[in-house]
Amino acid sequence: MHIYHLQRKTLLNASLEDVWNFFSSPENLNQLTPADMHFEIIGGAIPENMFAGQIICYKISPFKGIRFRWTTEITHCENMKYFIDEQRFGPYSFWHHLHRYEETAEGVLMTDVVHYALPMGFLGRWMQSLFIQKKLESIFDYREKAALELPFVRK
Repeated sequence: MHIYHLQRKTLLNASLEDVWNFFSSPENLNQLTPADMHFEIIGGAIPENMFAGQIICYKISPFKGIRFRWTTEITHCENMKYFIDEQRFGPYSFWHHLHRYEETAEGVLMTDVVHYALPMGFLGRWMQSLFIQKKLESIFDYREKAALELPFVRK
C-alpha cells in the first residue's frame, strides 16, 4: 500500500477562538466543501465542537455520478490546538487528516496534513496520478479560499 501526503498552510487574520470555534464544528464542513461535491452530513454532527471519539457520517460525490458514504472518527482533539479525523468506512484504504491551529503574531496558522492510501493496487495508483491528487488539491484550494472569506477573518 502506498501512502500519499498532502499538506496545506493558511494564515487567517483572525482570533484563535473564532477560527477554532468555526473549524471544530462539524456543522460548518459544508461551507468548506465545493458545492459540486453534494456534501451532506447524515449523522453524528451535534451542535457543539468536535471531541475525541465522535463519529460523523457523510454522503459525498467527488466525481459526477459517483456517490460515497464516508464515516470518520475524531480520534484526537486538543481544544484550540488540533484535531484528527480518520476514515472508518469510505472510499480510501487509509485516511488520516490532522487539522492544526497555531496562534502567531500575524493571526492563526491553520495547517492541514493528510495521509491517505487508495484501494485497488496498480489501478488505485493510476487513478491517483490521473485525477485523485488533482481533485484533493482542488478541494483544499476551495477550502483555503472559503476560509479566507469567512466573516470573522480580517482582510
